[in-house]
Amino acid sequence: MALDISAANAIFTITVPGLYNAPVTLKNFATDRAWDVAEQSCAQTQMSIDGYLNAGFVPEPVDQNIVLSAASESVVVFEAIMTAQQTARTLYRLGAEITLTSTGRKYTMVNGVLSGMAPMPSAGRMLADRHFAVRWQAIYPAGL
Repeated sequence: MALDISAANAIFTITVPGLYNAPVTLKNFATDRAWDVAEQSCAQTQMSIDGYLNAGFVPEPVDQNIVLSAASESVVVFEAIMTAQQTARTLYRLGAEITLTSTGRKYTMVNGVLSGMAPMPSAGRMLADRHFAVRWQAIYPAGL
């Protein structure tokens, strides 16, 4: 039996303690890409001069790029985070959860920070999609 791998039924909620008192569900993602997650190194390695491979674990953050349509009401969530950070001159920590009902998987993101975003949309014939960069301490997978 083949799985339905549509991203259309994904649920992406974000929490921002001190700014939003309840999880906010992000909606109206970009047409071709809702989010990207950068590859994470699983091992650090060194090759010794005499040919031995030495390896170890070093924690590494996970970078995610969230892409919303210019018309998305969820854009205000990230604009509010950026504005609050600039006003308070401090960072707000984020949490998030992505539920992929099509594959029966859930991903929990912990201890994130909004690390980059354009303060307004680019414009051409139409307003461009909005990109929001978040750096997470970790992402944990689980079944539903």
